[in-house]
Amino acid sequence: MIAMSYGYVYVAQIAMGADKNQTLKAIAEAEAYPGPSLIIAYAPCINHGMKVGMGCSQLEAKRAVDSGYWALYRYNPQLEASGKNPFIMDSKEPTMEFREFLMGEVRYSSLKKQFPETAEALFQKTEQDAKARLNTYKRLASQ
Repeated sequence: MIAMSYGYVYVAQIAMGADKNQTLKAIAEAEAYPGPSLIIAYAPCINHGMKVGMGCSQLEAKRAVDSGYWALYRYNPQLEASGKNPFIMDSKEPTMEFREFLMGEVRYSSLKKQFPETAEALFQKTEQDAKARLNTYKRLASQ
């Protein structure tokens, strides 16, 4: 959001496992953009403790997007010159329960085991924050 507020930085948020076409489109647009570009990618790592294993990192990226934990978008300032909205929301509405995604990673499920009350409060806050972010992105895309 900070980089987009400058008005001259290409910004995209991607997750290759969720949408390979969106990923390639964002990379191509960023490469072609005549100014600075920023691509933010969801990249699961071993420290996430994915219960499905690191061999399923592309699936985990898809689950992050499907749950609303991570959103896909592109912000291309060049579109404004042609009267188009520079913000393009590529994510669809979440189709997976947010908590289901969280509990698929040991970094979250272990917190729930050790500190259930604290974890519950943090999970609620995390879900609210993710929904608020998604609503902000939708608002930007509809302007």
